[in-house]
Amino acid sequence: MTVSPRRYHITTFGCQMNKADSERMAGILEALNFQATEDPNLADLVLYNTCTIRDNAEQKVYSYLGRQAKRKQNDPNLILAVAGCVAQQEGEALMRRVPELDLVMGPQHANRLGDLLEQVFSGSQVVATEPVHIMEDITKPRRDSAVSAWVNVIYGCNERCTYCVVPNVRGVEQSRTPEAIRTEMEELGRQGYKEVTLLGQNIDAYGRDLPGSTPEGRHLHTLTDLLYFVHDVPGIERIRFATSHPRYFTERLIRACQELPKVCEHFHIPFQSGDNQILKAMARGYTHEKYRRIIDKIRHYMPDAAISADAIVGFPGETEEQFQNTLDLTADIGFDILNTAAYSPRPGTPAADWENQLSDEVKQDRLQRLNHLVSVKAAERSQRYANRVEEVLVEEQNSKDPTQVMGRTRGNRLTFFEGNLEELKGKIVSVEISEVRPFSLTGRVLALV
Repeated sequence: MTVSPRRYHITTFGCQMNKADSERMAGILEALNFQATEDPNLADLVLYNTCTIRDNAEQKVYSYLGRQAKRKQNDPNLILAVAGCVAQQEGEALMRRVPELDLVMGPQHANRLGDLLEQVFSGSQVVATEPVHIMEDITKPRRDSAVSAWVNVIYGCNERCTYCVVPNVRGVEQSRTPEAIRTEMEELGRQGYKEVTLLGQNIDAYGRDLPGSTPEGRHLHTLTDLLYFVHDVPGIERIRFATSHPRYFTERLIRACQELPKVCEHFHIPFQSGDNQILKAMARGYTHEKYRRIIDKIRHYMPDAAISADAIVGFPGETEEQFQNTLDLTADIGFDILNTAAYSPRPGTPAADWENQLSDEVKQDRLQRLNHLVSVKAAERSQRYANRVEEVLVEEQNSKDPTQVMGRTRGNRLTFFEGNLEELKGKIVSVEISEVRPFSLTGRVLALV
């Protein structure tokens, strides 16, 4: 009698770090002979990899959990797990709230999923949220893309932004060694991957926890040094990195990005607010003047570089005048993409307990006004692509038009054009841009690069 393989389903909320963690956990599950399914109701193991940055994302997790908890009441063999930041934040309280759960595990334990499941298989309910040193991961992720891959270079966060729960749930900064990062990239190159995005909560803080210093007095290992170290990995044709913190972003790093041809001209540097008093209340460690100088330096060395960022509106105590400073910074810089959010109080963060909270009506009004400006400026930035020839790395079929494929420019602009995916996937092609939109482009193929 043939036994059907067990099936798993992972739903991922939140940032690229979570997506990278989910890929690693999927790799562990497949090594345990689970097979992926897109339908959680057909899965023998359902795992939610969670985000607690915004309250609506957290509430969505509980909604999803409720459905699967009811299912488990009729199917006690179902394994129900929660990973990520909500798991780390809530710990045993999450298990008490949803007693059907088998496993609650924080982000630092993603590489230990197999060991934790062994305890679950033996009948235990497991909560794994204690701080740990993240051991070098030898598992092979199940990559969601066959072209582009994420590679973690630094885990955790040492910042203490007053609105952010990340340091509480992802632990202190832990940098991987340059050799381990290069080894993972070399394996990706052998497997046919063309693009790697180096990931860290504050990636330009990379190496601060590694030993050694240079004769000039700087850290021996920095993101700049890492880029030089991995740049010649065979097979990898593009390198990106995210997310950068203005506190650590240096001119030396900018120069390296200009000098190294594989490093794409795209920078994601959140500014969060355009007002210095709000930035100080957020404990961000820089001023809007310093942020502008960073952008000026980037455009000095790479005038056509794409700049994306994050911004928060409605932070406690933010006045209309202070919000206007965020609008002014957004208009002056002209971001290619700006991810926006209304401030959301998060448990355990200082700002959540302040008395000067703004109403939801004020926050939503400011968010709408900022989003309108973002769309206008993005449309203006897109105009520079009109009739230009761009190098595009082909990734997937256009899900809305099967005659088209999609890929990204070096500036990370999503681009669509007619083509055969089997022939073009993983290749870099020259595309003449015929149509520009605020956040995407359309063109026609001229030739392979």
